[in-house]
Order: sequence, then structure tokens, then C-alpha cells
Amino acid sequence: MKSANQAHWNQVFQTKPLDSVSWYEPVPTLSLRYIAEQHLPRQAQIIDVGGGDSLLVDHLLALGYINLTVLDISAQAIRRAQKRLGKQASRVHWIISDITSFESETRFDFWHDRAAFHFLTEEQQIGQYLSIASRSLHTGGILSVGTFSDKGPRHCSGLPVRQYTPDVLTALFHQAFAKLYCEEVEHQTPWMTSQAFTFCQFRRM
Repeated sequence: MKSANQAHWNQVFQTKPLDSVSWYEPVPTLSLRYIAEQHLPRQAQIIDVGGGDSLLVDHLLALGYINLTVLDISAQAIRRAQKRLGKQASRVHWIISDITSFESETRFDFWHDRAAFHFLTEEQQIGQYLSIASRSLHTGGILSVGTFSDKGPRHCSGLPVRQYTPDVLTALFHQAFAKLYCEEVEHQTPWMTSQAFTFCQFRRM
């Protein structure tokens, strides 16, 4: 049975074109930089959490990465990405799941989350995410997370979000992760407005 969240996100991806959602990026420059900074081998295990039909996976395939996983709660988002990629879709491991119930035998080298974590507004959900992320990463693995900052929106796609400062994010992740650095970034939406984000890079201890 589909959850209310799954139904909501399926509806979003059924009704809004790729380039008409606020998070759209033709080239995910920041995400690519965060991955490049780690000098990962091309066989590194990389997961894009809440990746939807983001173009990040396209760019990573073009760069030669061979162990890519995209997780999203929306089957519709996954189908759109697979259709766009065509034959290349078979080179990606696709997972339809709520991140708070995700379990994997794979241990990842890089966990990428751009704007999924801030949709978890309940303490139990946040705790589940932290536990799953820490179990899913190798010791020394990198967690890259981007959320709306305290200057950013309070809602997105009709849902409430949590806002985070660098200090608050760092405090949440500190038990299992060491902060590498955080930065606050302005994302420009397709309709030329700005959204304030906090991005933090952590290493699994």
C-alpha cells in the first residue's frame, strides 16, 4: 500500500515537468564538486538519496562512475529518470523507498542528499535517518547533505520542511560523523528566485 508521502510525490512528478520544480539544476555543480573533492575511484559506491529524476546520475555516468544507486520515495520520479537515460538506466541501481525504512547490504563510500533530509519534520524520522545513514556508510565514508537554511523556505511542494543552520546540522550528526565543512549557498530556481541552503560535508567515524 502506498503511503500518503508516496502518493504526494508521485502526484508531483506526474504533473510537473523536470525543469519546472524549484530544485531543478541542468548541471548540479555543487554536488559534482562535493564528490570530486573526495577523489573517489570510479568504482566507489555512491548513493543519491531522494535523487528523484535529478540529472546528477547522468553526469556521474558520463564521468565513468560504475556503482551508482538512486533512491526515491516516488516510483514516478524513478520511471522518469529511467526513461530519460534509456539504455544507460540499466547501469544504475534504482530503489523506490522511504529513506526512513531503507535497508541495504551495500555499504556506501559517498551518501548524497540534496534537499531530502529537510522533509523529515518529526524527531522519530530524523533519528531513523541518522541511524540508517551511519549503518549504510563505510567508516571514513562521506555524507553530503543539503537542506534549507534558517533563511530559506518553510514549505516546499506543499509540505512543511525543517530549516537548518550549519551548527544545528553538525550537532545532529556529531555522534557518528565528523564535520569536514559547511557552507551556506543561494540556489536559483528556474523562475529566477533564490532559496537559501545549508550544505554540510561529514566523514563517518
